[in-house]
Amino acid sequence: MSLITSSIGQGLLWGVLALGLYLTFRILNFPDMTVEGTFPFGAAICVSALVHGVNPLAATILSFFAGIVTGLVTGLLYTKGKIPVLLAGILTMTGVYSVNLRILGKANVGLLNKNTLLNGQLLQKLPINFPTIVVGLIIAIIVIVLLAVFLDTDLGQAFIATGDNEKMAQSLGINTDNMKILGLMLSNGLIGLAGGLLAQNGGYADVNMGIGTMVIGLAAIIIGEVVYGDLSLTARLVAVVIGSIIYRLILLLVLQLGFSTNDFKLISAIILAICMMLPLFEQKFRTRKLLKKGVEKP
Repeated sequence: MSLITSSIGQGLLWGVLALGLYLTFRILNFPDMTVEGTFPFGAAICVSALVHGVNPLAATILSFFAGIVTGLVTGLLYTKGKIPVLLAGILTMTGVYSVNLRILGKANVGLLNKNTLLNGQLLQKLPINFPTIVVGLIIAIIVIVLLAVFLDTDLGQAFIATGDNEKMAQSLGINTDNMKILGLMLSNGLIGLAGGLLAQNGGYADVNMGIGTMVIGLAAIIIGEVVYGDLSLTARLVAVVIGSIIYRLILLLVLQLGFSTNDFKLISAIILAICMMLPLFEQKFRTRKLLKKGVEKP
């Protein structure tokens, strides 16, 4: 039971990262490689602040703003520097690695005996792993509500229009470059926040902890879409978080089947590949079914 609650709690925290990735991957329709640099950057800022006695809530908020900075850098490289978005993300990710080493002073820093959002006095009264679920649920709800409100505003609609049809958005007077920068800042802000939260949950920050995070976020998005199908935009945000929880439970099942934790990255890639191919299989199945019905008709 404790393993299941742990997976749910981690799924909620990883869901924040998936929501950030959703903004660029699904709404703006481009992949942002900054993710794998932003995640450990948010973790490094948060852990460094906690080690120096900063309030856990303030340290967590700092991780959000750390992500905004990396998103801004990538956005400026992409829109103003005219560097392809993939390369812009890789450049930022590479540079942030050295910044993380400067912040932490070494490859990894622990949080032993430090106060975090997850070990407050009230939360410590809850059963094991439930503090993570409570904190993760509260933050996931806040993020979903704020994103839903933002996307329903004129600015949010301009942001969506930029992803749907950039040329049409420009013809309507929308500054699409600004929308892309805004999207990258918000996306990476949430990813940095997730880094801070998961660093507190794991009890450490490591400069290499961002490896594979993009795959994890994409898996959560794809699983949420595959399981729930066509939904409203707000419902999709909820589905992304649920997809993140399902993904963690799948990994738990794989672990229970005897696989090593060393295989998690490979398993994550395989799960993502299968989930991305499911719509294709479903379409082929429907086509064959329709053809079969057509042949059977007199």
